[in-house]
Amino acid sequence: MAIKVGINGFGRIGRNVLRSAVQSFGDIEIVGINDLLEPDYLAYMLQYDSVHGRFKGEVSVEGNTLIVNGKKIRLTQERDPAALKWDAVGADVVLECTGLFLDKAGAQKHITAGAKKVIISAPSKDDTPMFVFGVNDKTYAGEAIISNASCTTNCLAPVAKVLNDKWGIKRGLMTTVHAATATQKTVDGPSNKDWRGGRGILENIIPSSTGAAKAVGVVIPALNKKLT
Repeated sequence: MAIKVGINGFGRIGRNVLRSAVQSFGDIEIVGINDLLEPDYLAYMLQYDSVHGRFKGEVSVEGNTLIVNGKKIRLTQERDPAALKWDAVGADVVLECTGLFLDKAGAQKHITAGAKKVIISAPSKDDTPMFVFGVNDKTYAGEAIISNASCTTNCLAPVAKVLNDKWGIKRGLMTTVHAATATQKTVDGPSNKDWRGGRGILENIIPSSTGAAKAVGVVIPALNKKLT
């Protein structure tokens, strides 16, 4: 029996989740997508991707319904997750991919709307349990709201686990080289975060901070405060 999944936020992560579910996981059914973009634009963004190429399947739109390979997916444009009525589409799990609702209070709105469980696709801002597959997923105890950590943490934690399990880590220094993100500038401009962050991504290697080292200490408690 397929797991029914709803997606809140159809950006890079949301679209790639749908692609992966359709192309690689027959036991996952996407039943609803909530995003503020118009349905036709969502379909276009799914069909054509600058990194992953054309979507291998049929995509069309009928009103507020996205049809992917013949399967209908409800589309909504709600700003408040509590208004999403996930129970109406039978969503078992909601993937919170907006980057806006990063704590239990925000994720709980999906539960209020009828979802059974919520996975936050970013590091949690509170004590919401954080899991990295292959690192600490075996400790999952059925919590209704969890975080899947960050992309960098998902890269660093598995390597750190292997090193620590085999030889032990006394202390470590990590460096991450990250691809350009949607919030960066293509040409020099002001940045709300820091001056360097406003430099154009096409011409610069931009030093920045990351919370990945701290997050590794969350998913691997034995390494807490050992990595910088």
